[in-house]
Amino acid sequence: MLLAYLEQELALGERILFENDGFVVLVPYWAVWPFETMVLPKRHIRSMEEMTEGERDHLAEALSKVTIRYDNLFKTSFPYSMGFHQRPTDGHDHDEWVMHAHFLPPLLRSATVRKFMVGFELLGSPQRDLTPEQAADRLRDLPETHYLAD
Repeated sequence: MLLAYLEQELALGERILFENDGFVVLVPYWAVWPFETMVLPKRHIRSMEEMTEGERDHLAEALSKVTIRYDNLFKTSFPYSMGFHQRPTDGHDHDEWVMHAHFLPPLLRSATVRKFMVGFELLGSPQRDLTPEQAADRLRDLPETHYLAD
């Protein structure tokens, strides 16, 4: 399902931050955190062990591009929670699985204004301060060179 979703996002182009031959970084339409992103492979990869050497390089480039953009957004070392989802390790093939990563950063409007999910947002409906498209525009428009490298 994630690869079908990726095809739709690539066709629209609205929420794509970065793309290379192996991976795409995008703001998912269901993003809850202000600058939440996903990293998706362009082919069906179930786990990191299935990646080619070139795909490992492409993944490293994608991770570098998104984290530099995060730091450049508010010119600070941008905090985030990040994790990879890979196929289960129970000995079955799990052909339905697509390896992917999520970045969940808490910064909202500046280097000091953080978003916290509490109360109604945890149990009801999350509130967004900007749309996924607005977040993608802001991140996409940032330089690919780290602000401290200037």
